[in-house]
Amino acid sequence: MFREIGPNGGMDLKDSLHPTSERDAVLSFPSPGTYVLAFQSSPAYSNLPSIRYNDYIKVEGLTPSIQARAQSHTSDTPGREVYSRRCKVLIQVGGQTAKSQNQVTAPIGMSLEIVPERNPYTLPAGEPLPVRILFEGRPLAGALVKLTNLEFDGRPVAMRLTDAAGRAAFIMPRTGDWLINVIWTKPVKGNRDADFDTTFSSLTFGFPKQVSSANQR
Repeated sequence: MFREIGPNGGMDLKDSLHPTSERDAVLSFPSPGTYVLAFQSSPAYSNLPSIRYNDYIKVEGLTPSIQARAQSHTSDTPGREVYSRRCKVLIQVGGQTAKSQNQVTAPIGMSLEIVPERNPYTLPAGEPLPVRILFEGRPLAGALVKLTNLEFDGRPVAMRLTDAAGRAAFIMPRTGDWLINVIWTKPVKGNRDADFDTTFSSLTFGFPKQVSSANQR
């Protein structure tokens, strides 16, 4: 799935993807406003040694896997999962318009989705950006949400656990490219190659670099 949701409605962009070419896709945005690009990957499989998998689910706060492996006494077995990605990118074209911002703040139906409750491009400096995490359409409590500066992505700059309503909030700088991400999993049955179905979800947006007064002279 590859979609665009803009001020004037949505569009299926799947046919514009060309992953084997020099550019994966060439896109155009005909009018000012905030656009949402949404991408969903095909599933893939992972099989990690028990030590690596246990470290990974602990660091990422994947409590469904931690609890299931403890209850079934399988914490010393390899971690087998089927995984996929859900990605949203916010792109601001031109200045702000009076048109609805619902395309930014409304869920679009991803199985694991980061939904900003305010448009980060209209957020006043110093105010927190609240986000909701939805898993299979419901608020997800106790999920670890990370904020990362993509220019220095070695480690997150902030981490939050979602509350009972699936909410978290971050104070956003007004420059740079930013990634908010969350991972969640659930046990699966009947899959001979995986014990867990894991989803990686992200929300990406960026602000122009500030030009110093010296460079403006």
